[in-house]
Amino acid sequence: MKKKTIIKIDYSLCGDGVKENVDPRECCKCLRICKPAIFLLHQTLGAKEDNPLDPECWRVTPLWASLCTLCMECVKACPANAIQITQK
Repeated sequence: MKKKTIIKIDYSLCGDGVKENVDPRECCKCLRICKPAIFLLHQTLGAKEDNPLDPECWRVTPLWASLCTLCMECVKACPANAIQITQK
């Protein structure tokens, strides 16, 4: 039986624009290094923005975890140590 890959991001370390923390748009190292491109940078759902064309609340989401090759390059590249990968 194939194990399921679980990718968790600690949003208190990798900001989502809700709190006063790191803006993921300023980093994006996990997005750049991931060859299967499992991460997605998107506006935080439910965010109320003054100007919806210039959103401030962003989040990195591991959208396609099943494509993860377990290379751990994203974990190594993350300067905030916000990414954790496990298998069940």
